[in-house]
Amino acid sequence: MDTSKYDFRTIKYLQISEEDFFSLYDAQPSFGMYKDNYFITGVPTNKEINKRTADAKYQISISQRLTKSRLPFKTSLLLTYTQKSFWDIYENSSPFADNNYNPGITLIRPVLSKQQLKGGIALSFEHESNGLDSIYSRSWNYASLSAVYFYNANISIQSKVWAGLLGDENKDLYKFRGYGLLALNYRSFNDNFWGSLVLNPNNNISKVNTILELNFKPISSANQYIFLQWYNGYGENLFDYNQYTSMLRFGLCIKPAMRNFY
Repeated sequence: MDTSKYDFRTIKYLQISEEDFFSLYDAQPSFGMYKDNYFITGVPTNKEINKRTADAKYQISISQRLTKSRLPFKTSLLLTYTQKSFWDIYENSSPFADNNYNPGITLIRPVLSKQQLKGGIALSFEHESNGLDSIYSRSWNYASLSAVYFYNANISIQSKVWAGLLGDENKDLYKFRGYGLLALNYRSFNDNFWGSLVLNPNNNISKVNTILELNFKPISSANQYIFLQWYNGYGENLFDYNQYTSMLRFGLCIKPAMRNFY
């Protein structure tokens, strides 16, 4: 459904029967985007700006639905893959600083109440690594539980918790990435503006990694957004997970149907 064609101020948001919802859901294409897909470039806000500190970052995220909503509790099974790459594009030879590969398998279940879509729950089993070996290797295998709640037509809230087995070279990853996150999302009625704030506390909640994202769609009929992202904290990439970064980047973003899922 192209939500930009609807004025949600005049109707009750996501009013639909469970039978109609799952009929529409199962009719969607099996292959598609999972999280935001973007390409951005920018500079640090905590150090000198030069060709060694400026960089580019991109994310590719896709999913393949393996089953329709006919598993127990009307869940669906997805294969997911997300890759984040950090590219020192302004240095000589433009090397990649880090690539983070994140395949997974996910059980997802939309939540409806009183003929209204309230949100969704997802249980995932994931692997994340930078694909290197020896002392340069960073990896972990973990389970995560996510919940999304649609407060109204504009505001949604997501929480996510995780736990798993850490690789030998990043045994203290929880010290910097903690055990979960909380995301607050805002969308305009016409779907042309999105704003997100993601808070990711470390394991003792003494520090909070923060992501602020702003999206503006210049052409209402398209799905390309002008994208601004600020990352402040630790753990942005796996290789330097224990190094503090503060990066402001700007570029383009394409959003999936699920919208702003972390």
